[in-house]
Amino acid sequence: MKFTSVECFLIVMLFLLIGEVVSQKTKAYVPSVFISAVLFLIGFWTFVPKDVVVQASFGKEFIQVAMGLLLVHLGTLMSLRKLIDQWKAVVVAVCGVCGIMALTMTIGLLLFDWHTVVAATPPLTGGIVAALLMSEGLKAQGITTLAVLPIAMFITHSFFGYPITSWCLKKEGRRVIKDFRENGPDPKVLKGGSMFQSEENERKKLIPALPKAYQTAPVILFKVILVSMIAGWLSNLTGGAVNQYVICLVLGVIFCELGFLEEQSLVKAGVFKWLIAGLLAYVFSQLSTVTPGQLLGIIGPIVVLIILGILGMFIMSMLVGRPLGFSKEMAFACALTALFGFPADYVITTEVCKSVGSTDEERNYLVDILLPRMLVGGFVTVSIASVVIASVFLKLL
Repeated sequence: MKFTSVECFLIVMLFLLIGEVVSQKTKAYVPSVFISAVLFLIGFWTFVPKDVVVQASFGKEFIQVAMGLLLVHLGTLMSLRKLIDQWKAVVVAVCGVCGIMALTMTIGLLLFDWHTVVAATPPLTGGIVAALLMSEGLKAQGITTLAVLPIAMFITHSFFGYPITSWCLKKEGRRVIKDFRENGPDPKVLKGGSMFQSEENERKKLIPALPKAYQTAPVILFKVILVSMIAGWLSNLTGGAVNQYVICLVLGVIFCELGFLEEQSLVKAGVFKWLIAGLLAYVFSQLSTVTPGQLLGIIGPIVVLIILGILGMFIMSMLVGRPLGFSKEMAFACALTALFGFPADYVITTEVCKSVGSTDEERNYLVDILLPRMLVGGFVTVSIASVVIASVFLKLL
């Protein structure tokens, strides 16, 4: 059945819409990304064309622009102090990844052969880049029967990560809000600055703000994409050793502190939710690469290794998080970002904050605490750690 571009766009938006409705009805116990992912998977296996997301205008070109814009924008939500303060989330997330490898490379090897475990572990610790690296490595070694395993692992592990992360964040959110209602806001949070400062309370910055008449969408988008391009150039100077999108986040913080970028830039430009929707659709389009038969043939090792990996994450994050002042739920949620990364970490966290908080003040307070930890955790695991691990594991095939 042939679909027009408009019909493809309608299908994509319908799947995202149903996800949001279910999330709201269940008070974020079932996150929207989980429902949307299931709908896309079923759709690809039935009537939806494999290129539905591309036809809906969310292809690679869109993503190249959207990722840079979004990550610079997320930097404009944080102060430099707030970003630096997330070193604890970095430690917890990295230790969580180590917990994955500890169990898959020990218990996992007792249950499955060497190549299966080595091929599946890197994508379990991160995102699509690690999965593609391992898949190509298996083909180069002539192990074509397992070439689909890393991609299937990447697709499957997020289905486990979404609901568990939502549950952890809801429990942590209720704990934080209870303390907020009884004792008021934590001075440490206020000291780091809020993501929702009113314009009247903005600090004086090195570069004065543009007059209101010039704070239009084209002007804001021009400045944000310029910072994104600078991040790309800096990443190239390091030979790609420092991920471009990590630099985007850092430069977003710095240029906002200087005054070149407006706080909450893309919200003011009116395009933030549109870009998030397109990016989510593109992430879900990866589900089109695995057939039911392929998934059925390797689902056993995948599920067992995912369970081992999640157990390893829980143990390590709990052991490391407690001395750093994280509850076991918060530490576990930080580690779980390895199973999906951005933008799912942003979407799940904001959904939970909306459902747990009763007022805008409470919701904003939750976002100030939870979102920086989740974003930084996701970048460390998916964008950095998983790629390093995949590079090492390629030599073990």
